[in-house]
Amino acid sequence: MAIDELHTVADIPVGDATLEGELAVPADAGGLVVFAHGSGSSRHSPRNNFVAETLRKRGLGTLLFDLLTEEEDRYRENRFDIPLLTDRLVATTTWARNRSQIGDDTSIGYFGSSTGAAAALRGAARPETDVDAVVSRGGRVDMAEDAIDDVTASTLLIVGGEDESVLELNRAVHDALSCQKGLRVIEGAGHLFEGEGELEAVADHAADWFTTHLG
Repeated sequence: MAIDELHTVADIPVGDATLEGELAVPADAGGLVVFAHGSGSSRHSPRNNFVAETLRKRGLGTLLFDLLTEEEDRYRENRFDIPLLTDRLVATTTWARNRSQIGDDTSIGYFGSSTGAAAALRGAARPETDVDAVVSRGGRVDMAEDAIDDVTASTLLIVGGEDESVLELNRAVHDALSCQKGLRVIEGAGHLFEGEGELEAVADHAADWFTTHLG
């Protein structure tokens, strides 16, 4: 199904909460990538927005949204409540599929950063999401270890070479995954990929992965 061109700010109902999001879809997009940001971040994350722009240039739709309301985000423990964040991601995926411009047969992927990557993997392990691909940027994927066996979506882990503790965790999860998988190490990069060309490398790897495994 071809996706109609769309760019809108949306209120996303999830249980008793309403989350704010931005849905941007080029005409005839080959799929939709839903972003799960890390703790203390939001849909305004400059790094995720940079990646999203790259994905749209490659013909993919993007949905960036707040996993927590402003009130919920005031409590630090909510930022690390991975089951809650996963439920929010799954509910938002259902909301997106129910939009007439998207359609329930659209190929969907998850892009997760830091703790959001754990929610992305846990969400991908849930059969109702029917997600085809996952990309993690500097992800705390170890926080999804008990769901790893159920992940069937093609999964790419991107980590900075200088982010040593997170790299070690990602290598362990990569070894444990039984789906189609990949690990890309951006040499010299730290957790935030702030060096010259580092975030561009992340975006290119993500775009290559999603355009290969979505649609």
